[in-house]
Amino acid sequence: MTDKETLRQHIAKTVQLTDEQFDYFFSFFKPVSFKKKDKIINVGDDVDLEYFVLSGCLKTFFTNDDDKMHILQFATQTWWASDYNALYTKEKATVNVDCVSDATALYINREDREKVCKEIHEVESFLRWRSNKGYIGLQKRILSLLNNDAQTRYEELMHQYPELYNLVPKHLIAAYLGVSRETLSRFHQTK
Repeated sequence: MTDKETLRQHIAKTVQLTDEQFDYFFSFFKPVSFKKKDKIINVGDDVDLEYFVLSGCLKTFFTNDDDKMHILQFATQTWWASDYNALYTKEKATVNVDCVSDATALYINREDREKVCKEIHEVESFLRWRSNKGYIGLQKRILSLLNNDAQTRYEELMHQYPELYNLVPKHLIAAYLGVSRETLSRFHQTK
């Protein structure tokens, strides 16, 4: 499947665009390839791009004052990644985005995204739906962190994204869950 077809199918799950509308929207995207460990966004950067992942895996994270990594998101095929606070407010990045594995993506810049949203209502609807879905996912994650023990959080993650265990290094899954690598191994053994 081509990059264009992947994005088209992703959008078609939410809204229907004519061929002309989709071709116009797609014309704003540019392809990019990354290698494992490439840094895409660093804390303090200006952020103007949003990435649609075609293959591989990206991670969004921050490192606290104690040098502990906290992973906010893994972005695999058909997921989107950026520092959305920086992208929309034009403030400096407060999170990092880098590559867990070699990855390919399409990116669109903020100005083009806003332009096409003003011109094509269906694109604006799609992007609003996608943002709302992201907010819902974030709310569920926060509630899980507040209410569930680590074992339950692990089970939820593996139920929702079973491919992650084989795609992402275990120390990163442990960082996402807020547990040690050893604890993660125990969870996986009891599964």
